[in-house]
Amino acid sequence: MIKILEIISVSIIPFIISIILIHGYIKGVNLYDCFVEGAKEGFKTAIRIMPYLIAIFVAIGIFRGSGAMDILTDLLSPFFNLINIPKEVFPLIIMRPISGSGALGIVEDIVTTYGPDSFIGRVASTMMGSAETIFYTMAVYFGAVGIKNSRHTLKAALISHIAAVIASVVVCSLVFR
Repeated sequence: MIKILEIISVSIIPFIISIILIHGYIKGVNLYDCFVEGAKEGFKTAIRIMPYLIAIFVAIGIFRGSGAMDILTDLLSPFFNLINIPKEVFPLIIMRPISGSGALGIVEDIVTTYGPDSFIGRVASTMMGSAETIFYTMAVYFGAVGIKNSRHTLKAALISHIAAVIASVVVCSLVFR
């Protein structure tokens, strides 16, 4: 079974690319011109969102470097203890909506310190896969299309983040304890 999965995982991307190329050829699409046009659009989008990305990265650096994360973790600690969320994952809960790479670094530290099969490691891994980098995603997508007013997006995204945190702890408590 493992050998079959290895064969599928190695061949699936070339297979999909081949299907796309064959389909385009059959439909009479000039594949090279379409590729070049898509690459031009991608480059234009990257240039358009650059200021938003720089702003997010600077804000993350200030947040982490100033010690604000430690202060916020200390402030929220009593509340999270009430609902049985391990204090070791507090930095992840705070960082995940802000930065995917920062959150990944925190997960790496948690897994290295407590082990991947520990309850804390499993909760951190589940949280990492259950939540999104809200502010980064909003900056990229809203910046790419020029949206200035996010309306209810931020509120809904933060509510989904809280739901993901609680669900991660509940599911890991039911499955792994």
